[in-house]
Amino acid sequence: MNDIPLIVHLTYALDFGGMENLMVERINRMPAERYRHAVVCLTRANPAFVKRISKPGVSVHVLGKQPGLSLATHGVLWRLLRALQPAVLHSYNFSAIEYAPAALLAGVPVRVNGAHGRDHTDPQGTNRKHNLLRRLMLPFYDVCYANSAAMEEWNRAVIGVPAAKSRLLANGIDAERFRLRGASEARPFFNEGEIVIGTVGRAQDVKDHATLVDAFLLLREQLPQLRERLRLAIVGDGPLLQSLRDKVAAAGAAAAVWLPGARNDVPDILRSFDVFAMSSIAEGTPGSALEAMASGLPVVGTRVGGIPEVIENGVTGQLVPPSNAAAMATALRHYVEAPELARRHGRAGRERVLRKYSMPAMVAAYQDMYDSLCERKLKIRRPVPSCAE
Repeated sequence: MNDIPLIVHLTYALDFGGMENLMVERINRMPAERYRHAVVCLTRANPAFVKRISKPGVSVHVLGKQPGLSLATHGVLWRLLRALQPAVLHSYNFSAIEYAPAALLAGVPVRVNGAHGRDHTDPQGTNRKHNLLRRLMLPFYDVCYANSAAMEEWNRAVIGVPAAKSRLLANGIDAERFRLRGASEARPFFNEGEIVIGTVGRAQDVKDHATLVDAFLLLREQLPQLRERLRLAIVGDGPLLQSLRDKVAAAGAAAAVWLPGARNDVPDILRSFDVFAMSSIAEGTPGSALEAMASGLPVVGTRVGGIPEVIENGVTGQLVPPSNAAAMATALRHYVEAPELARRHGRAGRERVLRKYSMPAMVAAYQDMYDSLCERKLKIRRPVPSCAE
């Protein structure tokens, strides 16, 4: 039997997305001698995204959950957990929260749930049935953490997560991979002289890319002298990608809008943007905004969830109301018309990421959570560093 504790990461799907990106980063970076990892997907796993897991020995399991209640999935997961014998079940978001009882029955001693954001159907967290389920699951979890202060406060005030079970675990960014474009570095993907507004995120309702498209179209009307130079990029796959393409085509703006779907070269793409935009109607701590800031971009974002914790209004970007194309167009226009202001706010954003959102700090915080829980429940003591270390 392997003496290294196994962590099972339970997620709705394994596909291109901010939460999934950071989960894989933590798996890849956590010391192999401390924890082993497996990923269990309730519905599907994108083979292209699975390749991002570079740590040897990480197994990926797909349960094939059907829409709706799908009670059989609980039994399938129970049998899998009995076979894997993990020390920790780490479930992600509301979509996986209900499986803690199956983990308890399977003998998994440590159970953790993370709140990384909300679904578009309940962006404010007011759904009574969902919140009742969250409360019912509380006794089955040792920790219910959040990745933003706003979400942690909501967890405690609305769901009733006790202080002993609550943690704030902020996202982290690889500031070497996501960096500023050098002064002599050619801009990829776009021509010199073009003004590129871009975003990265799955094409789904919660990201509200339709409002961003409306804001861009409005900006083109407001700045006819810059119309031919303005470009919009929405990078990411998802169920609404085709409808976004149809919307752009119907507006006669297909030549000005790039919708490439999922990409593996996001750092390079970010270095080709001038301004980053987030039109979400709900968010935790937005990893894509942090990546943009690390790349030296000012960020125009909606005032929802954890976005105001990341963007310092008037310093690293601008905050606007959600679902308000006119307000977003106005904020974008400030940067389009004042490129030096955009560069100054972009530099301030990178400094903020380096100061508050480092990748090593994020990995260490998650490892500390696992360490403390395993020490308390399994009597697995963390190694004491030697004097040489």
